[in-house]
Amino acid sequence: MLEWRNDFSVGNDAVDHDHQSLIDKINQIYAGLHEAADTLTIETMLEELQTDISEHFALEELLMHQAGYSEYELHKKDHESLLDQINDMIFHFSEDPQAGRELLLNHLSDWFARHFTTFDVRLHDQLGA
Repeated sequence: MLEWRNDFSVGNDAVDHDHQSLIDKINQIYAGLHEAADTLTIETMLEELQTDISEHFALEELLMHQAGYSEYELHKKDHESLLDQINDMIFHFSEDPQAGRELLLNHLSDWFARHFTTFDVRLHDQLGA
């Protein structure tokens, strides 16, 4: 489970709100996995997360581009990698729900938190100003 901390803030209300919402969605998926929710419910939750993440990344990239953020290209590449990874997790879950559950339980929060605590934290000085 993930928990919002103030030091995660990038200083932009829209981005911070999205981050909090994404944390909530990831935690809902974890709850569903632990409660053995049916496959269709988990797939729906994953698809919603994927859509929200794609929209969030588009917002971040727009703001970074507008601000002339020096790490824009590197950050965008990490977004692309993260989208590939979430697509892989969704695919594995739909192909083999039991193995997919284990993959999600073991990697979903790490997948998000790594980017969040490295790339996004560095945005604070640029977007929080």
